[in-house]
Amino acid sequence: MANNHRNPAERGVTIWFTGLSGAGKSTIADKVEAYLRAAGRKVEVLDGDVVRTNLSKGLGFSKEDRDTNIRRIGFVGKLLTRNGVAVLVAAISPYRDVRDEVRRDIGDFVEVYVHCPLDELVRRDAKGLYAKALRGEIQNFTGVSDPYEEPLHPEVVVHTDRETAEESVAKVIAKLEELGYVAPKRVAAAARR
Repeated sequence: MANNHRNPAERGVTIWFTGLSGAGKSTIADKVEAYLRAAGRKVEVLDGDVVRTNLSKGLGFSKEDRDTNIRRIGFVGKLLTRNGVAVLVAAISPYRDVRDEVRRDIGDFVEVYVHCPLDELVRRDAKGLYAKALRGEIQNFTGVSDPYEEPLHPEVVVHTDRETAEESVAKVIAKLEELGYVAPKRVAAAARR
């Protein structure tokens, strides 16, 4: 149930960044957060790693536990969204069915697929997690020994192997403007005069 009647500064939305580990979800979400805060928006970031440490402590990495984790993030996103907050979720969220379930439940939802090829992620991997997963030392590692189901119809696709973070952020902001979640810059500038 979209809240289209509100002006962009009051309209809640969950912006869901999904993609493989190391693709750039948190980096882009942090930059979008800074932009939205500067535009006077109420913003909360739900980072997958932080949520797992707090809200989802004790969950493992089975499909059931991953789905439970995503549903918990979605529940918090829904509460914040309906109260006019721009919620930025940065979580691998590997399974399409639960992402789609959360989308339906929240309503005001923008999916951003943060795409990066596996070979580039392996090259970038400072912690060596991909190398360990490829050697079989880490089980249930998304994109290596556990599936990642790409979104079929995301509102935005960013390619972090060939775009700068700023280019990716600009694509996200342009879509938020187009969908009425952010006032276009020219409108915002005119309103400040």
